[in-house]
Amino acid sequence: MAVSVSRDLTVRVLADPNTLKLAERQQALKNAIQKGEPKCLGVSQVMLGLMVMSYSIPLLFTEFTEVVTLGVPWWSGLMFITAGGIAIFLDKHCTMKILQLCLMISMVSVMLSVVAVIIYSVDMNKNPEEPCMKTTEYNRCDEKHYETRLSRGVKSSLLVFTLAQTVIAAILCVLLFRQRRSFVSYTPLGEAAPPTSTLLTSPDLN
Repeated sequence: MAVSVSRDLTVRVLADPNTLKLAERQQALKNAIQKGEPKCLGVSQVMLGLMVMSYSIPLLFTEFTEVVTLGVPWWSGLMFITAGGIAIFLDKHCTMKILQLCLMISMVSVMLSVVAVIIYSVDMNKNPEEPCMKTTEYNRCDEKHYETRLSRGVKSSLLVFTLAQTVIAAILCVLLFRQRRSFVSYTPLGEAAPPTSTLLTSPDLN
């Protein structure tokens, strides 16, 4: 805060330049992050997480392979939902700490997504679809064929969802990393508004 006194004894309380600069940089940070649409990316991640977890339910009624044994759809789905929720929160409460947290969670989400993609690929390669062995009684394929066909179909869908999540999380990481490099630590936005100029006039002694 700066104080200036004019010749007619008028006192002016001026806003602190550092405070004004801080507020401007905070607003610039918020505008830059919102320009990257973190809310839309976060909603997409939450929806993908819910889809992965719901689509994986039929796997519980088929033969347990590596995907089900390791619980890949469930921990990856929870990771997607968590990363998306933090991205949505960042859009509303834009601070450097939340930005760093969102960046860290997004990076972890990318790594886990890559791991999940590898597990899905290995599992589908090790467990191919059983050939159709028609029974003489009903003239249709045996249950093993339909079971493995359903399992591979579900895993293919989960693989596509996980690849989409990997791309979205990677894009969000790039956007957040660029903003993190551009700004230094800030206090929460809107926490303290910069003081405005105040005019104090000397009392009339006459």
